[in-house]
Amino acid sequence: MKIDAPAVPGQRFAWRWAGFLVLSALMILWLGNSTDIDLRLADAAFDAATHTFPLQHAWIAERFNHVWLKALLSVLGAGAAVLAVRDAYRPYESWSDARRVGMRVVGMSAVLVPTAVSLLKHASASHCPWDLQRYGGAAPYVRLLEWMPAGVHAGHCLPAGHASSALWLVSLAAFWWPRRPRMAVAVGAAMLAVGLAVGWVQQLRGAHFLTHTLWSAWIACALVPAIYLVNTKGLALWQGFRYSSVPHSDALS
Repeated sequence: MKIDAPAVPGQRFAWRWAGFLVLSALMILWLGNSTDIDLRLADAAFDAATHTFPLQHAWIAERFNHVWLKALLSVLGAGAAVLAVRDAYRPYESWSDARRVGMRVVGMSAVLVPTAVSLLKHASASHCPWDLQRYGGAAPYVRLLEWMPAGVHAGHCLPAGHASSALWLVSLAAFWWPRRPRMAVAVGAAMLAVGLAVGWVQQLRGAHFLTHTLWSAWIACALVPAIYLVNTKGLALWQGFRYSSVPHSDALS
């Protein structure tokens, strides 16, 4: 079934978003490599007297946030993916084109955002706070752009995997974009806050640093718009972000 897709972002908006992604990536790099914010926040969550992170095994942090909430979000994401695939093969006649595109963006994001984070995490050398010598572990603290000392095994802890189980929710903004841009931005920002909160609880447990969570959020903010563009023929950059079959939204110029 051919979709008369909603308007894709204009060229000006696309450049602005690309600029935001570049600047935010540089900011996260600066935070992780030129400041001690990661260590300061981890120090605040660590109890030097007991040599533990007190919330590491707390019910709200370990059982609810890390197990139950993740399971719920995984089920919701799988459901969205199944609905999107079902509609692709046998379209729901009651769905509007905007709803169809939105569901496909959400379904793909629910799969691709956690997958991308997981692959990058598996390839990374960075360790989790609770694995560091500073917090009772065995590994040295090494910043992202520094070389890991010889003989030290990779930590596979960056970006934050658990946060990505919620960060795909940013894609819910696709149901309102671009017809109601303010609503879309509000929903996307709210869901980003949810993902960051999920990551923050993991930081309190000693499972991640702040920049680990920020990198996961950055990946979600980069992937979701790209997925939207794919589903609205927006990858045709060489044609000025426009197709004759895709109406242009003046509000986004």
